[in-house]
Order: sequence, then C-alpha cells, then structure tokens
Amino acid sequence: MKTPANPFKHAIALPGAQIGLWLGLADPYAAELCATAGFDWLLIDGEHGPNDLRSMLGSLQAVAPYPAHPVLRIPQGDTALIKQVLEIGATTLLVPMVETAEQARALVAATRYPPRGVRGVGSGLARSSRWSDYPRYLHEADDSICLLVQVETASALAQLDEIAAVDGVDGVFIGPADLSASMGHLGNPGHPDVKAAIDHGIARILAAGKAPGILSVDETLARHYIALGARFVAVGVEATMLARATRALAARFKGPHEVVAGASVSSY
Repeated sequence: MKTPANPFKHAIALPGAQIGLWLGLADPYAAELCATAGFDWLLIDGEHGPNDLRSMLGSLQAVAPYPAHPVLRIPQGDTALIKQVLEIGATTLLVPMVETAEQARALVAATRYPPRGVRGVGSGLARSSRWSDYPRYLHEADDSICLLVQVETASALAQLDEIAAVDGVDGVFIGPADLSASMGHLGNPGHPDVKAAIDHGIARILAAGKAPGILSVDETLARHYIALGARFVAVGVEATMLARATRALAARFKGPHEVVAGASVSSY
C-alpha cells in the first residue's frame, strides 16, 4: 500500500484559499465535532492550547474519518518533538517563532529522513506508517510532509524573503497577534501599520512561490487577506466561539456578562 499523498500540501500550492478553524480546547471529542463543520483544515494547537502528545494523537484520530485536514502546531521547533508528532501521524506541521532561514532549514531537516534530513528511523512502531502497513513509508514519507513556518515578529518579517526561499518550506504563516505586539500594537492586529506589513508579507511569500497563511477572526480582514492571495486562512477559534455563545445565552436570561475594567478582549 502506497503512503498517502498530502492533499493539503497539494491544495496550498495552487491559487485559492483553504479555509480553516483553530482548535484550542485540546479535546478530541470537540475536534471531531468541528471536523463535521465543512472546513478544509483544522489547526490542533500545541503552542497555546493545553495539548500534549497524547491529546494531539487523540485529536488526529478523531478527525481522521473526515475531509478536514489536521494541521498540528507544536510549541517550538524541537527536533525530538518533531520526530514524535510525525510518528503519531501528523503530516502537516506549523512551527512558531521562526526568525531566520537557518532555523527554517533546520526544521526541514527535522522532518526528512537521511540523507535529506535527520529524522530518526523508527516508523515500524508508529501510526505514521500504519505500523509498516505502508511498506515503502521510509522512502515515500518525505514527499507527504508539509512544513509551515510562522513569521511573527518585525525582525523575522525583515528576513521573510530568505525564510520563504528555503527549499522544503511549503508555506509561511504570518502571526498577526505576535507581530502586532512586536510592532508596538499589542492586542491590535488590525492596526494600519500591522495590516500594511501583513499585506506586504503576503505579496513577498507569493513572489517566492510559497503559500501565505494567516489567522483572522475579523471577517473583513480575513476576506481581505484571501483577496490578496493567502492560501490557508483560519477564520475562527473554537474556544472563542464557545465562550461567546455561552456568554450570550447566559446574558439573555441573567443580564450582560461582567467584564473586568481594563481587561483585554481578544479572540486569540
């Protein structure tokens, strides 16, 4: 049996946006519910969501029967952790806080077997090869891996062209929350300066022949980025959606939810 191709990797190489949803509840049952909604991809968040290796595995298993493609975000670009998440069956990784082309090249190496990379060989024990049911997995796996790197500071954005040019990087995700903070606009990713930087960044990623990605829960902004050519766009966060819906329901019966003075209201 041939190792399956990665449909998300193929889709983001073409014009048009893949529409996604962020999963931060770290619960496989919630992930499966969201997998029925019709999104093209679902981001399983291991950076800011309280996920560990086993809960990420549970979410991968929960969404596997559905068309939505799971993208797994790890907390940092650690080679050993990358090996583990690939072994539990992740084929598309989103890695945060990539600042340089050198970091990007190291991430590519971590996702590839020798001689192209440094990924450890142990797939016979792993879900990734379906416990060797894919007999040529070791020779075919590299082509099924999709690597997305996050550029999310002003200093990283200054090196965007070099990062996007790295062979083996399939897409570059611009992180608006951290980018806005690094530009002096904490909590305001819609600030004109931030928006202009993102607009320019999307154009530079496309010029490098790679797929730009972003998260925006502001529908107007999300549609703006899609119109600019962003290839993978998350348009909501399930935890935020649940919080807003439950508070609105309670408010209809008990009055408005009290907000602490000075508290930051953010969707992410």
